[in-house]
Amino acid sequence: MRLYAVVAAGGFRRYATYRVATVAGVFTNTVFGFIMAYTYIALWDERPHLGGYDMSQALTYVWLGQALLMTCAMMGGGFEDELMERIRTGDIAVDLYRPADLQLWWLAGDLGRAAFHLLGRGIVPMVLGALAFDLALPGSPWTWLAFLVSVALGVVVSFGVRFLVALSAFWLMDGAGAMQIAWLAGLFFSGMLLPLNLFPGVLGDVARALPWSSLLQVPADVFLGTYEGWDLAGAYAFQAGWALALLLAGRLLQSVATRRVVVQGG
Repeated sequence: MRLYAVVAAGGFRRYATYRVATVAGVFTNTVFGFIMAYTYIALWDERPHLGGYDMSQALTYVWLGQALLMTCAMMGGGFEDELMERIRTGDIAVDLYRPADLQLWWLAGDLGRAAFHLLGRGIVPMVLGALAFDLALPGSPWTWLAFLVSVALGVVVSFGVRFLVALSAFWLMDGAGAMQIAWLAGLFFSGMLLPLNLFPGVLGDVARALPWSSLLQVPADVFLGTYEGWDLAGAYAFQAGWALALLLAGRLLQSVATRRVVVQGG
């Protein structure tokens, strides 16, 4: 486990190196946060309590989305491009023969990346949003802790999805198409554009049941106090269930890919 802790720390330091990119990202998240916030204000002025949120909760949702956009890699930007390139060039064969688990290696690095983005690109936009608008910030430290646990589970779910998509490069000539589909699905079904509570009927039920809802909708509802007690345990179980299913699917696909590499190498 010490190896993977070192890999996670390395992932944190790797992204911390790009200070100018971080500042640019903070600026971009803040600008889009203000654009989305005023759009939500216009929408909630016409439809108060839309989706079960009041104005303050809706604005909080906007800034949580900006804080978690890169943390949960809803638009990609993590390890997947590098992994797909290693598969395309054949360098993945070296990785598979290393005395380290491929999936855990990339997961550890992605956790380091997510930790940096939460601190480096998440806090400042959230603080600026709180200064400019009346946000529904939790008063209890336990709610903040519960939110961080939900975010961590969301990051693992996000990794599971992106790891599966990256491994598709073993069978596709170019995995860019699969990555773009996953990016669009993550942006839409995470609730980044609109809270999933606003989706009508069957579409809303399906959207909330998909893994991408773990990236933003579930953590946001934990932050807003929607889940308490057994409901909170159920939200965690939902996220953990998807995380486990996706990690197991990724491990199965990794095993198939490993056998393919061994056969071709032999």
